[in-house]
Amino acid sequence: MTVHTLIKPTGAEQALLDAFGQVAGMLPGDAAVISQRSTLLRGLRESGLPTRRRESWHYTDLRSLLRTVPANQSASAMPVAPIVEGARVLAIVNGAAQPASVPDGVTMRAYADALGDGSALKELSLRDDDDLIGRLNGGFVRDGFIIDVADGVELSEVLEIQSVQGGGHHHSRFPVRFGKAVRATVVERHIAGSSAPALVSSVGDIVLADGAEVTWIVMQQQGADDIHLGQLRIRLGREAKLTLYVINAGGRLVRQDLYVDVDGVNSELTLRGINLLGGESHTDVTLVLGHNTEHTASTEIMRNVVFDKAKGVFQGQIRVAQGAQKTDAKMACNTLLLSDDAEFSVKPELEIFADDVVCGHGATVADIHPTHLFYLQSRGIPEKQARHLLVQAFVQETVEELDDEALIEALEGVIQAWLEKHA
Repeated sequence: MTVHTLIKPTGAEQALLDAFGQVAGMLPGDAAVISQRSTLLRGLRESGLPTRRRESWHYTDLRSLLRTVPANQSASAMPVAPIVEGARVLAIVNGAAQPASVPDGVTMRAYADALGDGSALKELSLRDDDDLIGRLNGGFVRDGFIIDVADGVELSEVLEIQSVQGGGHHHSRFPVRFGKAVRATVVERHIAGSSAPALVSSVGDIVLADGAEVTWIVMQQQGADDIHLGQLRIRLGREAKLTLYVINAGGRLVRQDLYVDVDGVNSELTLRGINLLGGESHTDVTLVLGHNTEHTASTEIMRNVVFDKAKGVFQGQIRVAQGAQKTDAKMACNTLLLSDDAEFSVKPELEIFADDVVCGHGATVADIHPTHLFYLQSRGIPEKQARHLLVQAFVQETVEELDDEALIEALEGVIQAWLEKHA
């Protein structure tokens, strides 16, 4: 018999438990889903928020960092114009999916319906006991989108999954399946629609079938007082190619989990991350990448710019399974630390159980190179402007790898606007 010893909850833990008690009876779900929600939140009551004693949360001691939880009250919010002109927007406003049309070859269903009939139950599971994001999202999730792109479809327009919140608690989910040989670009965009503090969680379950080629961009622009907990669970089929961008340009406390299983022969992951950190914010991007079969490849490059008293974390683990021969995996994390009070922690890991592989990782942390700064100043550019240009070039280099000029311009605009405000 297993005996659970209940811990004394912190103020934030108690606030989360109280919030669940207030809304549990109003959340969608059949009897099995309701039972699973209660089980997930019971785990929070028994174990509490993760601390640095849990290895995957070592640099983000959530029990210490999350002192208070925003009140569960929302102001009105509205969808905004898409980041790229002409994109098809699927909006989630204050946690509720809005009616929308989809392109030919794409089917869509509200996640609330899947909760109601119980078909979403299999997704409300945890990867392990440390999966705090899965626990909170599974307990509180109210809505989202289930999207299926049929085999062979080539989407000519960008699909933007837009989550806008006006403060309070909002938890959404979006299982997305890309069929065989699909070509698509998706922007997952998180936006603060008011200045009221918010607690937001978002979980995406993404599957690329054989031969699919997808660009997926996470653009996180929460408010200065917001807590954002994001998670992507991704599987790649045979000869599938995923280009994944994660751009953090907001939020007070941010954790983004990326779990990627490269399951298909000749499949490939390209990950590019940009963390723009200022104020007293804390942002943690954690990657667990599994190369699970032979002849697969991945490259991961993180670019971080840290101002003021901000703190950042990148944990990147690459696992090469036994039998996953001919794996080619490279990971790099480069940081500009632009304040004596700023911090950035990097934890790269390789677990390799195959002997015919090429794997490597590297990390750099530096200030702006004085020679580069002198070069621009010697040509009449004032120091502040010169520093701004060098920082901008440092992060925008990764964006320019994209093939879509309109998308490049849009992302560069977000980066430039953030730097003008903080640099």
